[in-house]
Amino acid sequence: MSDIAAPTVRESSHALLRALGMTTVFGNPGSTELRFFRDWPADFRYVMALQESVVVAMADGFAQATGNAAFINLHSAAGVGHGLGSIFTAWRNHTPLVITAGQQTRAMFPTDPYLFASDAAEFPKPYVKWSIEPARGADVPEAIQRAYHVAMQHPRGPVFVSVPEDDWDVPAEPLVIRRVATDNPPPDAALDAIAASLRAAKTPGLVVGAGVDRDGAWDETVQLAERLGAPVWASPMVARGAFPEDHRLFAGHLPPLRQPLADALAPHDVVLVLGAPVFTYHVHTGGEFLRPGTTLHLLTDDPHEAARAAVGSAATGALKPGVAGLLTRLAHVTPSGQQGRAPVPPPADTGLSGERVMATIARVMPDDAILVEEAPTHRKALWDHLPVRRAGSFFAGASGGLGWAVAAAPGVALGAPGRRVICLVGDGSALFGIQALWTAAQWRLPVTFVVLNNKGYGALKSFGRMLGIPGAPGHDIEALDFLDLGRGFGCEVRRVTRAAELETVLASEFRSTRTAVVDIALDPVAVKLY
Repeated sequence: MSDIAAPTVRESSHALLRALGMTTVFGNPGSTELRFFRDWPADFRYVMALQESVVVAMADGFAQATGNAAFINLHSAAGVGHGLGSIFTAWRNHTPLVITAGQQTRAMFPTDPYLFASDAAEFPKPYVKWSIEPARGADVPEAIQRAYHVAMQHPRGPVFVSVPEDDWDVPAEPLVIRRVATDNPPPDAALDAIAASLRAAKTPGLVVGAGVDRDGAWDETVQLAERLGAPVWASPMVARGAFPEDHRLFAGHLPPLRQPLADALAPHDVVLVLGAPVFTYHVHTGGEFLRPGTTLHLLTDDPHEAARAAVGSAATGALKPGVAGLLTRLAHVTPSGQQGRAPVPPPADTGLSGERVMATIARVMPDDAILVEEAPTHRKALWDHLPVRRAGSFFAGASGGLGWAVAAAPGVALGAPGRRVICLVGDGSALFGIQALWTAAQWRLPVTFVVLNNKGYGALKSFGRMLGIPGAPGHDIEALDFLDLGRGFGCEVRRVTRAAELETVLASEFRSTRTAVVDIALDPVAVKLY
């Protein structure tokens, strides 16, 4: 019998996280998690945020920027509750997150103690891929390993492990660290059928979604579009860039409205959707999903998206090998000769509009800057005047919930060191995750938070006009000073009130290495959303 003591659950878990490349831990500390931090490894870093929804969104941004699952430590049931909105967004983003939460000491379970999480594994469902509270403390490291592999399998997403606080000190079961392949391509027969349809098409078109960038299929998708001569549409409400928007074949962003979307795709006899749902709609308008004469194929890593697609045929599998397989099958096709959209003219106004801000950012931002966006009032302005030009350079929340971007931006900066991060955020959106400014400033991250300040929820006002409900209550945000807020959290601050100073201020901030808040006082104008 060996005299060597078995490693504790904590020691085994630290070794596992190191092997899986998860040495950055995002959290907000609590009493039921403290034993996890005993003998904290020197090669680990702990990124603290001031509220759990910010913790989750920050880890989401980090995971998307690195391509690996991020590790999160939340505080019992209350912390999970605070983080649920961001967990839902991570689910929609297909972001791999390993979320752990503290639980009370096992011996106290029968007394329903303070900080106890009843049915802890059920709490975050249905917006996690897998959830568990291990029956024995010794099994915690294996539960974390399984959670990681589930999170990283297509379609990727968050997972959850509840850990009673005394488990970290008990001896662990022996752990064999495993590797799991996650890049299974779509079936050959499905790729053969899609290729045959595209080969026979006269006016093919592509619709690209976040899955293209998530799976590293950007370059292959550009090659496919050029080989086919197919205009490329961005899917509605797309959460990542998927095609260079200054390319001659880029056709624009599809509207999240059923009949207008069908009309936009009507010129194409065959449409291939890559890494996106068919389709994401925002407001119900009725009408056709597709116009007669248009055939649709879907290639996705998400079986749920494939099953619920309202029209067309679908194939599931990883996007990068899938698109590469189509390129091989279409080696000798003749390009159709189509073109994308005509160049969008520069903004005609001379004031401080969303269009002016987006066009100015496009002109002065560094070539390798990353955009993180949550400015729903000005999304059309962004689509028209601020093109996404390279892979891994645009991130947005896919859920429609507010507060994600201002928290995700520091996570993206941590995951992409050396690149400037520009967070485009509305004044209303920023307030849902404003505590993230503190983390960004503490880590001295090169993030510029550009606050598009229209003193209210401009998107809701636009919807009110669309639905014939003008003047609804609760849409105005007055008497807030973002300079005071930014300064209080440790950021550099600037305010822009005149169009003449916009370019100078933004260019200066984008060249710096500081964490900064730039508050832009927009002109009070009505905005068209789509």
